[in-house]
Amino acid sequence: MNAAPKLLIGTAGWSYKDWEGPVYPLDLKRRKIHPLEYLARFFDTAEINSSFYGPIRPEIARLWCRKVAPVNREFLFTAKLYRAFTHSPLAVSEPTSAATIHSTQEDEARTREGLDAIASEGRLGALLMQFPASFKNTSLNREYLDGLLRQFIEYPRVVELRHSSWNQPGILAEFARQRVGFCNIDQPLLGKSLGPTEYVTAPVAYVRLHGRNYEQWFDSDSRNDRYDYLYKESELAEWKSRIENVAHSGAITFVITNNHFEGKAAANALELKAMLGGRRVFAPAALIERYLDLKKYANPAPEEATSELPLRRET
Repeated sequence: MNAAPKLLIGTAGWSYKDWEGPVYPLDLKRRKIHPLEYLARFFDTAEINSSFYGPIRPEIARLWCRKVAPVNREFLFTAKLYRAFTHSPLAVSEPTSAATIHSTQEDEARTREGLDAIASEGRLGALLMQFPASFKNTSLNREYLDGLLRQFIEYPRVVELRHSSWNQPGILAEFARQRVGFCNIDQPLLGKSLGPTEYVTAPVAYVRLHGRNYEQWFDSDSRNDRYDYLYKESELAEWKSRIENVAHSGAITFVITNNHFEGKAAANALELKAMLGGRRVFAPAALIERYLDLKKYANPAPEEATSELPLRRET
C-alpha cells in the first residue's frame, strides 16, 4: 500500500525584522527562543532564503535542524540555490543567460557543505534553482540548465522559471525524464511572465506564491515593496484547487508563500493550511488581530506556543 502524499506548507524565510509583533511575540529574543522554534509550531516547512545570497555555513545549518527537531519531527527545509549559479552578477541591470552566469568551483564546494549538513539530518526536502524572468528558453540556456541539473543531481531538484517561453511540453517531458520538479508560481503577469500552472514532473512538487503587486514589482527601489501583498480569500481558493491537483500527483508537495512583508506570508500560509486541511488551525494571536480574514480559519495559539513547550498545531 502506497503512503499518502505529503503536503507541507510554510513561508519563504523567517528572519524578518517586521515579523516582530505580527508573527513573533516581542519577547521572543529575550526568552531565547529561536524564530524557527516558534515557526515550526505552526508550519511543517520553511524555504531558506539566505542560501540564495551566499552558501549556508554548515554549523548554522545544523543549528537550524536542532531548533526544529524537538518541536516538529516532520519539519523539512527547502533551500534556494546560491545565485552565483542562477543569476548574472549584474542581474539588476542586465539580462541573465548562460553567457552571464559565472560560478566557481569554490562556490560549488561551499554550497554543498551547507546543503549536505541539512541533508545529513534528513531535513532537506528540495533544492530550489530559481531563475529570473530574463532567463529565457534558448538552446544555450537549456544546455546550461541541463548541466546544472547534473551538477547537483544528488539533491531533490526543483527549478523555478519565470518566463513563459519555458512552458512547453518538451521542457516538461525533459524534467520528468530527469525527475526534476517544475515550480508552479503565482506572480504578476507582466509581459511574458509565466502564468499559473499545476505541473508535477517529479516526486517532489512545488508551489510558490509571490503576490500580485503589479505596481511595485519592477519599479520600486525597496525589495519589501514587491512582496507587500495580501492574498484575498478568493485568490487563495483558486490556488487551493491547483494545489490539491498537484498534491494528488506528487509524493511530497511544498507550498511556499513569499509575500513576506509584515507577516502577510504567514497569514496566507495559515489560511491555505486550514483551507486544504479542512479544519481550523492555530495562529499567533497578533497575526489574527492584524489580518482579520484569518479569524475565519484560525484560533489564537494558546500561551504555551511562546514557551519552550511544543504546540499541537491543529484544533
